[in-house]
Amino acid sequence: MTTLPPYPAGRNILAGKTVLVTAAAGTGIGFATAKRCLEEGARVMISDVHERRLGEAAEALSGIGDKVATARCDVSVEADVQHLWERATAELGAVDVLVNNAGLGGTAPLVEMTDEQWSKVLDITLTGTFRMMRAAFRHMLPRQRGAIVNNASVLGWRAQAGQAHYAAAKAGVMALTRCAAVEAATAGVRVNAVAPSLALHKFLVKVTTQELLDDLQSREAFGRGAEPWEIANVIVFLASDYASYMTGEVVSVSSQHA
Repeated sequence: MTTLPPYPAGRNILAGKTVLVTAAAGTGIGFATAKRCLEEGARVMISDVHERRLGEAAEALSGIGDKVATARCDVSVEADVQHLWERATAELGAVDVLVNNAGLGGTAPLVEMTDEQWSKVLDITLTGTFRMMRAAFRHMLPRQRGAIVNNASVLGWRAQAGQAHYAAAKAGVMALTRCAAVEAATAGVRVNAVAPSLALHKFLVKVTTQELLDDLQSREAFGRGAEPWEIANVIVFLASDYASYMTGEVVSVSSQHA
């Protein structure tokens, strides 16, 4: 197992930008992304379906850059999505960057998977991303500017038992990213995605077993899973002007063997 690299200092590569991050409560990629965006000079709004955890996340981010705005949102509910964009516009003035991090996992063999399990994962992970992107386009296309970064997964390319619903949803996010990018290009709006292999945080044990996590880590070339901030670094890059010629791309953030 390799040692962790040092946590990078902010370099203001998002200075002057406003960023909206979904599913940013807790300790995962969304929270890490909000933190890195603040450290890079952005003004940030975070949303999550868990209102208490959302407040705790905002408190944890206090003192880093500007005050963090918050709004509860369940991306599977269109009214919530509309309310979130109204709040974001009121708080930030305009949204330059949307990070679609909301998603739902779980493990179930296909032969035992219920319609409800399948539909819930698809509705939050894929359709929720679609709802947020549709709202973002209505906001960004007339302004002729903006960047969207979706959170996909290497499971959109690779097979793993018990993950048919999640893998199908993440493959859908990849296809949605590519199609949306073509539609938005003439307006100067970029749409990309990251595809992490394994980012470790404490809530993972709620949707999988420690045995599986240990096995997945053993397959990584570095012998460990990524820290959420290592995924967030790539999201920040795609959100920044350094990625100005990238659109429709799905960037694998992985040390996993092919």
